Order: sequence, then structure tokens, then C-alpha cells
Amino acid sequence: MEINKPDTMSGKSLANKNLLIIGGTTGLGLSAAKIFIQHGANVVVVGRNQESAISAKNILGDKGHAIVGDALEPETAIRAIEVCISKFRSFDGLYHVAGGSGRKMGDGPLHELTLEGWNKTLELNLTSLMLSNQAAIQQFLKQETGGVILNMGSVLGYSPSPQLFSTHAYAAAKSAVIGFSKSIAAYYAKNSIRVNVIAPALVETPMAQRAAEDEVIQSFIKTKQPLDGGRIGHPSDLDGLAIYFMSDQSKFTTGQVIAVDGGWSISEGQL
Repeated sequence: MEINKPDTMSGKSLANKNLLIIGGTTGLGLSAAKIFIQHGANVVVVGRNQESAISAKNILGDKGHAIVGDALEPETAIRAIEVCISKFRSFDGLYHVAGGSGRKMGDGPLHELTLEGWNKTLELNLTSLMLSNQAAIQQFLKQETGGVILNMGSVLGYSPSPQLFSTHAYAAAKSAVIGFSKSIAAYYAKNSIRVNVIAPALVETPMAQRAAEDEVIQSFIKTKQPLDGGRIGHPSDLDGLAIYFMSDQSKFTTGQVIAVDGGWSISEGQL
């Protein structure tokens, strides 16, 4: 039986990969950028905040490059791909992490949901992702090289928690991420372009600060995410799967949605 081997003699599974992370200057994206570099990749990260971009560049060193850009602007992903090619000589994969809660803008239960909250939440979590995926697909087709896209979903896209996590526009957006990703995975498989989704539950990020500081939610998470003693996830919990999807180890895997949720989707959770 043939055993899959790392990409190069170095044993690093992402060696010679030049990758782009949209939403990569903080949180889940920055954690992934660091581990990608440790596994041999060069990484371009994009974030909206100048300060976080500077901090990310200092953290990532010579194998990382940070730029400031809004994922909702069509030219942001295009420019980031151009930077990746210019600085590292190729573009091999996109990890789209950017998104966010629309709660402050009016997301919530449907009877309270505002039109602004609906539109802003879909823009943050779906439109931005469509734009980055489109730019990546166009570049892969131009290169005729194939490539990989990994999108950030959420368990709330298919496993709701009605009393404590009732943001219906966010759930709709993350559900749409799954449908969108599967659809483009099917269409571009013939071009050797792979598209997959990671669906985390509650993870320590700036967006999750409200939940992380709420004693009721903390108590609920102990039974809703019972793995490892019952806790909120860490950004590093997602990194191993991200490495798999971005590397050639997953060269025969596309259109898949895998939860990294501490057991959320199979646990009842006790209020």
C-alpha cells in the first residue's frame, strides 16, 4: 500500500506552498498563518486594521507578508493574490477566515432582525467570501495549475442553539457558505480546484468575546462542547485540519464540511 508522503524531503507538508489568508491578521487567521509557516509555507495575510497588520508582519517574519484591506472591496483579494505572486512567485491556496457578528447592527431573532442587520451580516460573512473565492478561482484558471480554497463556516449554519445563539442572519450566511462551497467545488473539480469548509463551534476570537464573558454561556458550553473538559475552543484547535486541507495530503478531497466543535453538533447542552 502506498503511503502519502510530505511534499518535500524536508518533511514539511506545506513546503513550497504560497498561501493567502483573508482575515489573517488576528484570531483564527493569524493562528493559521503561524502554523502554515512552521509547516513550510509562505503566507500573505489581509486584515482591515493597520495596527493588526503591522503586528502580524512582526510575528510572521520573512515568510509572511501583511497588507491592509477590506474583504468587502472587490479589489482586495485580487490585489492580495498579486502581492502573493510578486513576493513569493506563485499562488497556491486561499483560506477565507474573514467574517463577523452582525449583532450590533441588528442581527438577532427573526421578529427583531433589522434589514440593516440582515444585509450587513450577509455582506460580512458571505459577500466577502464570494469575492475572495472568485478572485482565487479566476487566478487558478488563468494559471491552469489547480489550487485549493478553504472557507470558514460555523456549526450555527446547520446546528442551531436557539436560546443563547439566536442570530438568524448569521446562521443563514454560514449555511449559505456551505451551499456555495459545495456548488463551486463540484463545478471546478474538473480543473483540479478543491473547495472545502471548516465549521467551528464557539472559539476564542474577538467576535466571541460576548459569549466568553457570559457566565450562563460558559456553563452551557461545558455540556455543549464537552470534549477536553468542556471548554471554548482555541484557534489552534482548527490549525491541524487547516494544514490538511491546504496541503497535498487532501488532494483527493473536495466539497467537504468538517466540524471542529468540541462535540457541539452531537451534544444536547444543558442550560
